[in-house]
Amino acid sequence: MKLTPEQIQQLYKFTRQHYVEHYDMQTELVDHLANDIEQIWQEKPNLSFEDAKKRSFKKFGVFGFMDVYGARQGELQKKYMKILWQHAKAWFRLPKIIATIAFFYFFYTGLIEYGDSFALSIIGVVIVFGLVKHILLLRKVKKRQKLSGKKWLLEDIIFKGLFLGGGMIGINLFNIINISSPEVYNIFWAIFYAAIFTIMVVYVYISVEVLPKKAEELLIENYPEYKLV
Repeated sequence: MKLTPEQIQQLYKFTRQHYVEHYDMQTELVDHLANDIEQIWQEKPNLSFEDAKKRSFKKFGVFGFMDVYGARQGELQKKYMKILWQHAKAWFRLPKIIATIAFFYFFYTGLIEYGDSFALSIIGVVIVFGLVKHILLLRKVKKRQKLSGKKWLLEDIIFKGLFLGGGMIGINLFNIINISSPEVYNIFWAIFYAAIFTIMVVYVYISVEVLPKKAEELLIENYPEYKLV
């Protein structure tokens, strides 16, 4: 006995009622519920759809879909932090290492010559650039979501989560420099902060340029319904 299209839609509605708002996660749960309900019907063919659905849902435990939801979110976060690391390593190999060295030298000479004011200016510029780019990306996502009526967990992780981590790094670094760094940098301090700034720039660039494109590619590949505006 197979579920009808109407019953499948009821399962989608059921997941939304239980606070699962992302379409890709809804699809996974609906697929799981549908397969389980059909298996239940093999054992008890006279059981109604509602009763079979309740039996299937009870198997998720006290917290319902939240455990599965959290586990899936963790998997996606780990996956994309791994991609972030892979792209970050590329900046320390040819040919990108040339740009990395150029960034480092620029920061080093600026710190030696201008000291604390240069350091704070660099952090401010990077944070403002990242935030502006991030806002533009979020607008793009919201526009697509409004047209399609669907949200995607993978989207939220890439477009919302990763850069927030970079923003916190930048803000904390700003506070550290403002409180504890010297006004005039010697060679040691200049090398140390130049390396930090170089890593921060690479992180922000990957977060707001590289990873969003990777997310789009993967979503389009796995979900034909996903279309970017």
